[in-house]
Order: sequence, then structure tokens, then C-alpha cells
Amino acid sequence: MNDALFLHRIHFAFTITFHYLFPQLTMGLAPLIVVLKTLAIRTGNESYNRAARFWTKIFGINFAFGVVTGIPMEFEFGTNWARFSQLTGGVIGQPLAMEGTFSFLLESAFLGLFLYGEKRLGKWGHWCAAFLVFLGSWLSGFFIIVTDAWMQHPVAYARLPNGSFTVTSFWGLLTNPWALIQFAHNMCGALATGAFVMAAVGAMYLLERRNHEYGRIFLRVGVIAGVLASMAQGFPTGDLHGKYLAKHQPVTIAAMEGLFKSETGAPMVIIGQPDAEHESIDNPIVVNKVLSFLVYGTTAAEVQGLNAFPKDQWPTNIPLLFFAYHIMVGLGTVMIAVMAAAAFLLWRRVLYCARWMLWIVLLSFPCPYIANTAGWMTAEVGRQPWLVYGLLRTTQGYSANVNAANSLFTLLGYMGLYLALGILFVFIMVRELGNGPAAAEVHSIQPGTPIATA
Repeated sequence: MNDALFLHRIHFAFTITFHYLFPQLTMGLAPLIVVLKTLAIRTGNESYNRAARFWTKIFGINFAFGVVTGIPMEFEFGTNWARFSQLTGGVIGQPLAMEGTFSFLLESAFLGLFLYGEKRLGKWGHWCAAFLVFLGSWLSGFFIIVTDAWMQHPVAYARLPNGSFTVTSFWGLLTNPWALIQFAHNMCGALATGAFVMAAVGAMYLLERRNHEYGRIFLRVGVIAGVLASMAQGFPTGDLHGKYLAKHQPVTIAAMEGLFKSETGAPMVIIGQPDAEHESIDNPIVVNKVLSFLVYGTTAAEVQGLNAFPKDQWPTNIPLLFFAYHIMVGLGTVMIAVMAAAAFLLWRRVLYCARWMLWIVLLSFPCPYIANTAGWMTAEVGRQPWLVYGLLRTTQGYSANVNAANSLFTLLGYMGLYLALGILFVFIMVRELGNGPAAAEVHSIQPGTPIATA
């Protein structure tokens, strides 16, 4: 492989993977903050308001780190992927611009009002600010996913004489079926992250025997949201996504499942090691006919294997794709099991004193982070060797004038900078979690006071 191309890919993969650690939590916490504000209004219990303020501070910290780590990716489109930007800018530039112009500004503006304007806004105005933060964060995710979905399943475009792409219907771009399914699946994953983190913090407080009231609130809201989000991520959103993928990218499905030869009544590989050179799975544990049923709804259906496609259309790293997909599915199953067990104990009114389950909930909070990262790796590695599926290969989109040494130099620089940011983030989060929600107070903007010093 071209060394420069490989490093450009690693460069973008590193920065976007680190960046997405933050938005998935903000998008997951946003609806839960609205839930807490709603409970505060319905019950009149001030503890729900303090809980909402506490999680909004966590939201704000993640939002700030998400902005800092997201900005470099905009420049990477020009520095590392100039040819791709030149050819596809007429399409992807529109949803990316809308993400920055509308949803990001909506989210950031009302986040400031929510943090500092509670007394001035009143309880319903403050609830509306929370809802608009939620709306802005999810709209931001939607426009980003519209961009990625067009790369996965290009629609509503025309190709100009110079080879570049242009939009023929902006509405068609926004309503790309791939985007709608992917958005639903992704938001379930983000909500699962928010729910697992909230439940884990609640479990931590109960295990430490402090902030009991808030620990119970966090655990209850987190477990209920977590079981719903985890199950919805598997079915129906994951199921629909898989069926749509099989229809439009059958070679990707074959590589994900390690299916090298077409089979009627194809089995699903639970675990194994794909050997791309010999086109086989080593040490497989399989469930017969399940893959045919999951993809086509019948055990008698034929599933196309990799042998049905030219090798130059195979994903370029089949082992990585196979393992990323199976990690995603495996952890998704674990997440459902953990939250279902916690929900059962919550229903039986014994969760708060079941210390063994509290430990499981606490220690399981990394699961959605890993599963979501593995899911995005599955989507992006599975699309290879294409940048825009079926239209533009990855080898045609990188910045050929930026050599491998330059890319490696900046990659190492980003790694060092992001390591420092990661340490700072952990320090701030430990401090905030140590202070707890009881320290959350109402901030208000006084007339004539700059918001930066309120």
C-alpha cells in the first residue's frame, strides 16, 4: 500500500475516533437532561433540577472537548484529502455547512442559556432551553450522518464534466434512506452511552454510600433509558441497517460475516479467525442457517459470499472488519443483558441494595464507547476500497502532494496533543464527579453582566 495513503487514513481515523468519544456522550445526555427537567416540573422535587444542572455541566465539558477535537478534522479534508474534497465538496459541503451554521449554533447558544439563565427564564423557559440543546445536538448528528450516508449510498447527485459531483435534490440528499436508518441506529448508540454513564455514576455514589438520593435518580433514569436504547439499537434499527446493507453492499456483509463462498442456508459465525489468504475461517463456532434468516427472513435463502465479487471490490482489511463487527455485536448483546438484569432488579425494588449488580453497572460503562467505535469502524472499513461507494476509490481521493513524512509528523503531534487533552479531561471529570450534584447551584445572568463571567 502507498505509505502516504496509509498514513492519511490512520491520521483521520485517529482524530475522528478520539473526537467521537465526546459527541456520543453529549448526544446521549441531551435527552436525559430533558427527562430530568420534565420530572422536576412534574414532581416539584428540586433534586431533579440539581441533577439536571449536574449533568449539564458534564455535557458542557464534553461539548467543549468535542469542539476542540472536531475542528482539526475540517482542515484534514483539505490537507490530507484534498482531491476528495475537490470532487465531492458540492455535495458534502452543504450538510456539513448546515451542521456548523444551524445545529451547532443552536446547541451552543441554548447551552449557555441553560447553564446561566435559569432564574431569568423561569421553569418552562429553562425546560425549552434544555429541549433546544437536545434538538441542536441531534440535528448536528443528523447532518454529519447525512454526509457519511451519501458516501455509503450516494443519491440525488449528478457528475459534472470535470468529474466532480453536485446535488440534484437537497431534499433527496436529506431523505437518503441509508441516512435515516443510520441516524436512528447511531442515536440509539449515543443514548446508550449517556444512559450507561449516568447509571454508572449513580451506581458509584450508592457503592460509596454518598449522594444517595442522586445515586438513585441517576440509576433509575439511566437503567430505564439504557435498556430501551440497547434493545432498540439491536432491533429494529440494527436489523434494518443490516438488511439495507445486504441489499446495497452485499460484499461488505460477506466480509463482515467471514463468508468466503456463497451458501444457501448460510451460517452465522459467532467467533473465529478469518484467513483472507486461504479464504477460510479458522476455529469457527457457527450457528447453521442463521445468517440467511437474519438477512432475508428465511433459512432457505442464498447469501452471496466474497467469491461472487471481483477481488478488487473486496474490503481491503477483512480481519479488521470481521473483528470490529463481532466486537460491536458481542458488546451490544452484553449491554442488553446488563441493562435487562438491572431493569428487572429495579422493578423488584432491590437494585439499590444489590451491590453485586451495582458493580456490574459501574464497570460496564466503557461498553457503549467500545461498541460504538467498533460500529463506526465496521461502517468505514466495510466501505473500502471506496470513498464514495461505487464512484470514487480511496486511492483517488487523498492528497498526493502531502508525503508520508509530513503526514506522520502531524499525526505524532496530534497524538501528543490529544494525550494531554485526554489527561486534562479525566482530571476535570474526576473533580466534577467528586463534587457531586449537591454542589450544583442555580446560575443566573444579571443585567449588564457578560455571560463569560456570569
